[in-house]
Amino acid sequence: MNEEVRVTAWVRGQVQGVGFRWFTRAKALEIGGLSGFALNLDDGRVQVVAEGPRAGAQGLLDWLREGDTPGRVDGVTEIWDTPRGIYETFAIR
Repeated sequence: MNEEVRVTAWVRGQVQGVGFRWFTRAKALEIGGLSGFALNLDDGRVQVVAEGPRAGAQGLLDWLREGDTPGRVDGVTEIWDTPRGIYETFAIR
């Protein structure tokens, strides 16, 4: 079963000023079928919201945790939800 899902992830570490959002968008587009965004937060984290097939969202989440990301990821916290269907593509905010 590959249901449609929404995952919101908060990525901690050295993830701002290193191209992290750009690479996250590129990875989401490479996985395919995902829409959403990556956003720098004032506290130094990056928020990632992805909607699409569960396998794709899980793949992006796995990459955020253990992939070859720029900078340094110290941890990722996520919440799973139902998709809202409001994003047309995967954007950098």
